[in-house]
Amino acid sequence: MAFTVAKAFELIAAAHERARLAHAFLITGPKGSGKEELAAKMGHLLNGEKDEGEDLWGEPVEAVVPSLAELEGEYIRVVRPRSKSRLIAVDDIRALEKMMNQSSPNGTWKIGVIVDADRMGDSAANAFLKTLEEPPRESLLLLLSSEAEKLLPTIWSRCVHIALAATPGAEKPDQVKRILPLLEQVTRDGIGELESGLAVKAGLENLLRERKAEIEKDYAAIFKEEKVKYQKIVDARWMDDREKIHLAQASADYLGERSLMIETIHAWVGDLLRLKAGGEGLEFPEYAEVMAEAVENEDLDVLLRRVAAMEELRRLLETNVVEALALEVSLMNTFGKISS
Repeated sequence: MAFTVAKAFELIAAAHERARLAHAFLITGPKGSGKEELAAKMGHLLNGEKDEGEDLWGEPVEAVVPSLAELEGEYIRVVRPRSKSRLIAVDDIRALEKMMNQSSPNGTWKIGVIVDADRMGDSAANAFLKTLEEPPRESLLLLLSSEAEKLLPTIWSRCVHIALAATPGAEKPDQVKRILPLLEQVTRDGIGELESGLAVKAGLENLLRERKAEIEKDYAAIFKEEKVKYQKIVDARWMDDREKIHLAQASADYLGERSLMIETIHAWVGDLLRLKAGGEGLEFPEYAEVMAEAVENEDLDVLLRRVAAMEELRRLLETNVVEALALEVSLMNTFGKISS
């Protein structure tokens, strides 16, 4: 279940009040869902001013929570990806570990926040596991990620998972922005035709092909940079291993972006169903007029089957099925002709 930042913080504050706060949290959610905002609220809860006082009328003054950057200091450390590789450096993780193990005044928590935690390489992730497995007293680790599937299972299993919902009106990720014009055009042209399913399949495959090439180019540049930097101090086997690691990371990035595009199509079809059923809470309210016109003469049972086809696509892509075949079958059933 995905929470708003306010609801998630309410649950966390209640756990802290009962002295039941976990030592590590994995906070996930799409870009703009408020992951850093929640981390800042948690940091302020533990190490901020406890008494905000009263105003001139005797009313309690609402606490103003500083940003994560403003909170950073001796006992709150924020680690982010850096350098051209956009990876989290193992040295930064070791510096975080050192801070977490130092002594602190009574009542002061040691808080480590790792932004884009999925950008930890193998060395950084393994170094981080040591602190995660043996947390010091009054310490809190917060991992923020939009692509948590890239994290090691051993990290997942040692954290309390909090999923945040997308904030209404928040800026959409680039992958979503790329596919929305395609979905709008197909919906405007009319779903339920052979051409509609083929158009979505072709458009999605083109977008995925472009992103795969971009991702592989980025990682090739990173590896080239490493070869220049380390070729005189490491052996050939080490360089071969680094190349394999970058290829694996490129594959993981591609699968993450493919997953987000599939989820976007799923959410789009869900909005079509919600509009037909008279429901609220649309994922894409800005397209409500186009969607409403498209489903005006669509049977509710057929829309349910279209949603089911997207759910089947998600299941198929978790198997060894050929990607192109899974996309063709499922997208034809989602946007093509279905007998009522």
